[in-house]
Amino acid sequence: MIAAFNSWFTDRSLREKRMLIVMAALAALTLVWAGIIRPVTDALSSARERHAGAVLRVAETEVRLAALKSLQQDRPAPLGGSLDSVVRDRANNAGFPLANVVVQGADRVQITITAAKPGPLLGWIADLELAGILVDSLNLTNNGDQTVAADITLKARGQ
Repeated sequence: MIAAFNSWFTDRSLREKRMLIVMAALAALTLVWAGIIRPVTDALSSARERHAGAVLRVAETEVRLAALKSLQQDRPAPLGGSLDSVVRDRANNAGFPLANVVVQGADRVQITITAAKPGPLLGWIADLELAGILVDSLNLTNNGDQTVAADITLKARGQ
């Protein structure tokens, strides 16, 4: 087979031999490009995209972890009593008379305040949240005399 190719190639003119050599070089170059360079380039590009995505996911996870650690460090002290008694004491200290207190389990209480100024009431609610008592639901009704009536359901944080 090689001998037949050699005799066929030697029978060609110099111009044909040069054209066949150039054609073989171009074919080899095309095969190297299509068979090696292009797949490797595509694989590297894909690896870069996966790496960039992984870096973003790691950064997002680190931010979430930092936020979680911050929440754990900022955890308020335990209430120091039952939720309803703590809420009653805090309401009395703030000057809000409670018309109704309904305990809805160990971690939830519903209270009613018939008349309170909106600003101080919302400030008191913010103080409760800082202490670890969260508002589950809040319904304010205008009394028409610059006060509001409030029905509030509170729960202890983490419950």
